[in-house]
Amino acid sequence: MSRSVPGPAQSGLTVVVPCFNEVDNVEPSYQEIVSALGNHPLELLYVDDGSTDGTLDVIRALAHTDPRVRYVSFTRNFGFEAAFSAGYRYAGKPWILHIDADQQFPASEAGKLIAAAEEGNDAVFGVRTNRQDPLLRRWGTAAFHFLGRRVLRIEIPPGATAFRLVRTELARKIVDLRLGTPYFLATVPRLTSRYTTVPVAHRARERGESKVGFGFLSSHAIELFVGFTRRLTTAASVTALSTAGISLLAGIATAFGLLGLPATSALMFALFSVVLTVLALTVRYLVVVGAGQPRPRQFYIREANFPVDEDDLLYTPAEAGIHPGEGKRE
Repeated sequence: MSRSVPGPAQSGLTVVVPCFNEVDNVEPSYQEIVSALGNHPLELLYVDDGSTDGTLDVIRALAHTDPRVRYVSFTRNFGFEAAFSAGYRYAGKPWILHIDADQQFPASEAGKLIAAAEEGNDAVFGVRTNRQDPLLRRWGTAAFHFLGRRVLRIEIPPGATAFRLVRTELARKIVDLRLGTPYFLATVPRLTSRYTTVPVAHRARERGESKVGFGFLSSHAIELFVGFTRRLTTAASVTALSTAGISLLAGIATAFGLLGLPATSALMFALFSVVLTVLALTVRYLVVVGAGQPRPRQFYIREANFPVDEDDLLYTPAEAGIHPGEGKRE
């Protein structure tokens, strides 16, 4: 496979580390990343997703001692998708390596992703070979991928995780789409066919608590199933229309005395048919209308140690202690 741009080993990496209440993991994650990847042109971009513990204090201390460390801190918790989107938007190197702060993916496994990217891929996703998560969560993920890929036919890299290496230009284009239901794994295949997966090691969380619960996984799955296919809304509409047709036929049969029901039942069947028809059309209409609605920004930044876009600030730059601009984009 030919390559038109330098690979990550040559051009360098921005390691994006989203954090939410990971005070005990920030320092260890930094040490591991630097140890494993310090021989590459490197920057570390920590995104504090509105933490309420001492996460931001630890990040500030790292940034004070290591100029490679950059950070943004949100005005509140905006969620996982917003956190890594901010990191992707402000990455300064040509390639982005996404590693969560919980260290369940060893930073040393990034070498496998880098090797696959050097072969000409725009995105490389890690796939857990020995997943160290609770059984219920593993089952939930398996069901999610089965429904998404097999049933709804959404193109998702099989087994892909958030441990990934992506060309910054591609990642930023996806973030700037500002989709109503953003889902990075399902958006990459819509923009490029040059993506792949590689098996990587996985380990149990050693410190802190997981922020990924049943509620998060459920809402994330719904966003994917509704936002990246119309099969569900189409099925709902077809079901409503089919039921309306059956109801109409039952009403006609009742009117002619074929079902042995009171004459008033014919009217009820007819009204039910009209209601279901209107419901089916309403579902389709709402899908079209919703797709065209303007979206609020994914996040707002309270603090950063580098220039950021003024539109991403909730307060004026002077109040935030930072300067407006486009950020560092090499």
